[in-house]
Amino acid sequence: MENNCLFCSIIDGKIPAKILYEDELLVAIEDIAPQAPHHYLLIPREHIATTNDLTEAHREMVGHVFVVAAKLAKQFGIDEQGFRVVNNCMEGAGQTVWHLHFHLLGGRTMHWPPG
Repeated sequence: MENNCLFCSIIDGKIPAKILYEDELLVAIEDIAPQAPHHYLLIPREHIATTNDLTEAHREMVGHVFVVAAKLAKQFGIDEQGFRVVNNCMEGAGQTVWHLHFHLLGGRTMHWPPG
């Protein structure tokens, strides 16, 4: 756990969150400021600050994020309509919490370009 990390505190149960899924690699929660009717965060248990900090050792975890995203999309009925998985890396891309996480968004039409 990283000191003062919001997501580490959620994973450790120190801050409440609506947990939708958890296993040994990650936790999925509802986003508290949703940008779509379905907006969930998939958060690795290991504290990794940004996408830039990923290594070959994280390959299984990153793949697992997408498998879980697909399962959650199906569970919440957004798999057929379509959904988006987003990772923001660094401030210029919109990262505000310095713990790697992925946004699962669905339930509305997504536009391109996204930003």
